[in-house]
Amino acid sequence: MVHTLPGVAGMKLALISARPTIADKTKNIQTMENYIKKTKADIYVFGEYFLSGDRCKDEFRDLAEPLDGPSIQHLKKIAKTKQCYIVFGMPCKDSTIDGLLYNAAVLIHPNGTVDAYKKWFLPTSGPFEEKIFFDEGEELPVFTTALGKIGLLICYDLNFPEIAKALTLQGADLLICISASPTTTQKYFETLLPARALENTVFIAYVNLAGNQEDLVYWGGSQVYDPLGNLLEKAPYLKESIITCDVNLKLLEPARARRPVLRDIRPEIYQDLYVLSRYHTKQKVAEEKKFKST
Repeated sequence: MVHTLPGVAGMKLALISARPTIADKTKNIQTMENYIKKTKADIYVFGEYFLSGDRCKDEFRDLAEPLDGPSIQHLKKIAKTKQCYIVFGMPCKDSTIDGLLYNAAVLIHPNGTVDAYKKWFLPTSGPFEEKIFFDEGEELPVFTTALGKIGLLICYDLNFPEIAKALTLQGADLLICISASPTTTQKYFETLLPARALENTVFIAYVNLAGNQEDLVYWGGSQVYDPLGNLLEKAPYLKESIITCDVNLKLLEPARARRPVLRDIRPEIYQDLYVLSRYHTKQKVAEEKKFKST
């Protein structure tokens, strides 16, 4: 059952490394429900694209739904019945502009509230083609739950430390990164995860798909790190599994006293990064050309 009493600082996570069926939302929802029935937890986390399956390409347009669509309505009933939170990935339709899609991480609350984070960084190289199908997210929300504050990331976002930093500076206690990482990128994620936890003194849970989706094999290996970058739990590689992990948010305060990176951050560095970026340089050159021509 979800902890709702004042002062509760713990939560039980259930991390599901599983293989969704491509383009079969009904079957994938049933898979989610079956896993949720297997064990008691406060938050059940599934991987990126779990509702639709990965490698869908043009089918993403037909599979995408708004955040009040039929799949969400079904999963809301499960969350209410189980009195739990559910996190998973799906292709999401824009709420105002027809034809725009996002790669979204959805958080369903037991009271029926639905939150979503839309992926900022869309890999488009090698086997990845996300910019062909999806628009980039522009918001970095942190979601308040009865358990604590949660920030969501999706897969490639983990390569950009500014995302995790922005969520932590908004008060996130736990970052959940859902992923569809093939075996070729495993070493990168297992390097970045403890680094993101330590450099922000925040809990990080990572949930990856397992098994294959057409031409790619996903390595599973879902895992949780504490605020000092210590591994708490890890799922098996390359096979479907469900693991649980108890997270004690009371460990945040002593970790931040021991490693005061949030105290010592110098926000001016982000302004410097903007000035140094190629985007700013292009804008500056364009403004200079415009000035000379007037």
